[in-house]
Amino acid sequence: MSAPAPQPPALPVTFRPTVTRAVLLSSAAAMLIAMTVMSLLLETLSGGERGSFILMAALFAGVLLLLSRPKVVADDTGVTVTNLTGGRRLAWAEIVRVNLRQGDPWVFLDLSDGTSLPVLGIQPASGRARAIRHAKALRALAETHGTRTDAPGAAHDNG
Repeated sequence: MSAPAPQPPALPVTFRPTVTRAVLLSSAAAMLIAMTVMSLLLETLSGGERGSFILMAALFAGVLLLLSRPKVVADDTGVTVTNLTGGRRLAWAEIVRVNLRQGDPWVFLDLSDGTSLPVLGIQPASGRARAIRHAKALRALAETHGTRTDAPGAAHDNG
């Protein structure tokens, strides 16, 4: 006898790699502060050198901020997937399958147009058990709110 399907979470719900996000945001702030303080304390630097030091710190912090953006927001009408530099809004009916296979760096959505969309907001690097729970919750939401019923075994985890 198979286990009952998980109950979908209440909407709206946001999935994001919180540990990874906390580390990235903390690192960005610490690096920006440390490099700014260092540039101000180094008396041998000219004004332009100090400025370029601070600018470089801001650029590195910006990259870390980009890496902290991924999330998935599900609501009554669909899902918004925000990856590093962009986002995509999907209606529930567009999601055919939610995949998280052993070794995958993040969840993939198989879409009704035959393409696959990476979902960086659910990633095992931030905790495999949590990623599996989130993938199953997203699958349950897609099954509950989507109109497609021709995709058996929608969420996979082979590990």
